Amino acid sequence: MVTTDRDADGGNNASATDNATSTAGRAPEALRGPLARFRVAAFATGIGLLGLVVVMVIRYGFDNAGPSAVYSPIHGVVYMIYLVLAVDLALKARWSVKGTIGVLLAGCVPLLSFWVERKVHQHVIAGKKL
Repeated sequence: MVTTDRDADGGNNASATDNATSTAGRAPEALRGPLARFRVAAFATGIGLLGLVVVMVIRYGFDNAGPSAVYSPIHGVVYMIYLVLAVDLALKARWSVKGTIGVLLAGCVPLLSFWVERKVHQHVIAGKKL
């Protein structure tokens, strides 16, 4: 008769592969909140940068400083929130200084924050450091 681990303990012992597959594709518990907040901030920063490009075109292309005077400070606050949340995630995930600075600077380039957010998410899920 062939016995298995499941037979030996009455089926109460979950194997290591069961635990690995149940958490695959998820961030570690301690990083879930910071990662979710960072992802929202990165998305908001990316949208904000695109809006800032539009406002700058209006300001310098059409000589209308009105929208820029209103929108630029709002964008500045959104970017500062992005910086704080990125540093929070970097400290909790133990990123390198170089990786952290790269993520912080990605919030300055239109469309780059979307790509970096995706890469950060993949690295955190995989348990890799930046």
